[in-house]
Amino acid sequence: MLARLHQAWLKRRLKIPDYCFLFEAAEDQDVVCFDCETTGLDTKTDKIISLSAIKIRRNQILSSQSLNLKFKQQHSINPESIVIHRLRNVDVVVGLDEIEAIKQFIEFIGSRPLVGYYLEFDMAMVNAIIKPWLGIKLPNKQIEVSELYHKQFYQDWLQPEHEVFDLSFNAILDRLDLPKMGQHDAFNDALMTAMIYVKLQDLSGS
Repeated sequence: MLARLHQAWLKRRLKIPDYCFLFEAAEDQDVVCFDCETTGLDTKTDKIISLSAIKIRRNQILSSQSLNLKFKQQHSINPESIVIHRLRNVDVVVGLDEIEAIKQFIEFIGSRPLVGYYLEFDMAMVNAIIKPWLGIKLPNKQIEVSELYHKQFYQDWLQPEHEVFDLSFNAILDRLDLPKMGQHDAFNDALMTAMIYVKLQDLSGS
């Protein structure tokens, strides 16, 4: 009941009626995994540099149906971020205006659930663009793969010899015997996160 009331409240605040589809049932059972690379880690001041999104249909990762966007930058990229994702200021002079890019992202995801690792950060970055423009944050269901991983393996960890339950990206890939493709590239990160999601779904029998 509270969820429906919240959805109705958000819908009333929507500035552009063309995006009412965000509140409708998805046209399929797909979920969308996405990842952002940014100018830094401050969700209030930093900007998205690149964004990749990949659809997942049951246990299939539809990498051929991915979305890969580069955002045009007017802000300088934090030098520490350049070291991480290897995109320099000169590399993002040409790209999409952030509203045009985010329009493509919204049209790609529709009302499907969103999957990610440290999803809270990526959601904050896209919502920093979406909320001033549409008047709302994305209402899509969110699925955090580290929470799924914790749920799947926490009982195994409850042993005297284990000191820390490691939720780092590399630790999850290692435990699930998944390949490491090189992090801090939006597409690679989205693809590896999608593989984590599918593997966890298989293990849980979902």
